[in-house]
Amino acid sequence: MRTTRLEAFSDGVLAIIITIMVLELAVPEGHDLSALLHTAGVGLLSYLLSFAFVGIYWNNHHHMFHLVKRVNGGVLWANLALLFCLSLFPFTTAWMDETRFARTPVVVYGLNLLAASFAYLVLQLVIIRQEGPSSPLRAAIGADVKGKVSTALYLVGVLCALSIGSVVALGCFVAAAVLWIVPDRRIDRAVQQLDGAPHASP
Repeated sequence: MRTTRLEAFSDGVLAIIITIMVLELAVPEGHDLSALLHTAGVGLLSYLLSFAFVGIYWNNHHHMFHLVKRVNGGVLWANLALLFCLSLFPFTTAWMDETRFARTPVVVYGLNLLAASFAYLVLQLVIIRQEGPSSPLRAAIGADVKGKVSTALYLVGVLCALSIGSVVALGCFVAAAVLWIVPDRRIDRAVQQLDGAPHASP
């Protein structure tokens, strides 16, 4: 089975997730900047963070499937598991926003990030297992240091929210997002090699 339908379905789900998140933002009752900051200031910050994460997953998902020619049932289910984790973002983001970053909602948000990270890792592993030792994706991700570091940051963020406070936890989540803002150059290089394009300089 080709990857076209999987990618189209995933793109649609991610677009809906972003739409739901922005609809959760409260509209200011006033007509000046102070009304905006009072009504939606915190919501805009949490929306921006979650939007960044959804964008990161879409970007990397898009790049990853450039290296995949066909998918089987296992890949489809692993992709659905990832989409399930991402579909919880509007809920966990809204809860965190409405409670002004209280401890428990921040912990749940971190667990949501951790679950999505794990689901993405499982999707990678299922694809690599399907393609065998010669998998282009396996060669591209290598030791996957960025993936391991970001997963560690989510875990540290959850632990910090439980012990130190929400501000430190959010700092860990923001650091993980910044780590992934730049598209994964490893997969970019692998895609260029498959397409026969010249190598981009690091």
